[in-house]
Amino acid sequence: MSQAMQELLSILDLERIEHNLYRGSNPKVGWQRVFGGQVIGQALVAAQRTVGVERNVHSLHCYFMLPGDPSIPIVYNVDRLRDGGSFTTRRVTAIQNGRAIFSLECSFQIEEEGLEHQLPMPLDVPPPEALRSQFQLLQEAGHAVPEAIRNFWARERPLEIKPINVEHYTSREKLPPYQSVWIRTSGAVPDERPLQRAILAYLSDMTLLDASTFPHGRTGFDPEIQMASLDHAMWFHRDHKLDDWLLYTQDTPNTIGARGFSRGFLYARDGTLIASTAQEGLVRLRRAPTK
Repeated sequence: MSQAMQELLSILDLERIEHNLYRGSNPKVGWQRVFGGQVIGQALVAAQRTVGVERNVHSLHCYFMLPGDPSIPIVYNVDRLRDGGSFTTRRVTAIQNGRAIFSLECSFQIEEEGLEHQLPMPLDVPPPEALRSQFQLLQEAGHAVPEAIRNFWARERPLEIKPINVEHYTSREKLPPYQSVWIRTSGAVPDERPLQRAILAYLSDMTLLDASTFPHGRTGFDPEIQMASLDHAMWFHRDHKLDDWLLYTQDTPNTIGARGFSRGFLYARDGTLIASTAQEGLVRLRRAPTK
């Protein structure tokens, strides 16, 4: 297991401060702000700590209000909004320096039988073994990749990503409004359903907003673009042990008003639809400073 994966499991093991209050640490990665997926995952863990094991999260909706400071811990305050016969609802507020930086509402449900269907996984996708990871792409074509992307890829992370299309990294060609990546953790995930869903929430924020820049020949690393997540939603459909590659298919139905909107679907290798996501984010062209 990589050190980054060990650190991910560590930061998702929150410290209980008081009734409904938890504290989360930040990894020492040198980022200027806390990764959004980390705050989603930690907030979900805080909510899970207040719910019985017989109920599992099936959806979450959250807003990013201020960038998180990676140099100080984050306090998570859980509001127990409802405990019903079948469903449980929680609200979590993430706090730093006395200010709310993030909020999440999530719903839990007891297991029930019912109707079932799913969208099939795309069939025209190469398997992960036929693709190169971002680190391998960096080694083979580092000179063609912008410096900001090289620096990001070179860091050790708890996730491995194999992009299916790489044109957007090396050119400003306008591309179709979708992308797919294979993604997996860089180490074993404990066989615990709540933790597996928290890690799914963590990785769901990876690459999703980038898709909204593709039709414009841009990327999130473009120095002329200011990007940040505004809100994020996720629906958990089926369990998965996260012991293999997942296909993350993404599309972007709309970008307007300096906001990009993206949707995603996470599939297991066998085609099982595990989860769905949606996200809107700030995608703003930076303006030259005026005198």
